[in-house]
Amino acid sequence: MVAVYRAPMRSRNDAVEAQAAIDRARRLGVCGFGQYVSRPGEDERLERRVARFGELDEGSFVWTRDSDGWFWLGRISGPYTYDADDTAAAVDLVHVRPCEWLSVPIPERDVPAAVVATFGRGGRNFQEIHHRSIGEETQRIWDAQGSGPQRTSEP
Repeated sequence: MVAVYRAPMRSRNDAVEAQAAIDRARRLGVCGFGQYVSRPGEDERLERRVARFGELDEGSFVWTRDSDGWFWLGRISGPYTYDADDTAAAVDLVHVRPCEWLSVPIPERDVPAAVVATFGRGGRNFQEIHHRSIGEETQRIWDAQGSGPQRTSEP
């Protein structure tokens, strides 16, 4: 079964508006995380996170939750790139992969419990969601959308 990940897409820098990266990601059809580090030793951890992110299988699912509490489902659709655009840096979303996002959010009541739980714990790490049925549940939601993924012109 395909892997499923939590993708908060929130900067580790609290000065960056939380919704900005999610809006950019959905608008451009990408998924990822930032580069901000604040303490010694974090550079090495960032390098490891980037390497793991680059190794994700295409077709892996990603879930994010926006500032209004809506859940969005996407699917990794291409290789890792570093986005050097000033706008990407401004929202701290520079380590990215192409991602096909569904065009409509999923209400929490329809989101797999394991996804809701992992976001409920908080945190800003991109991480795999480990639950025996998460792949099957997520695939079912993806397939039920009918018209499939679409990039949005506006967040």
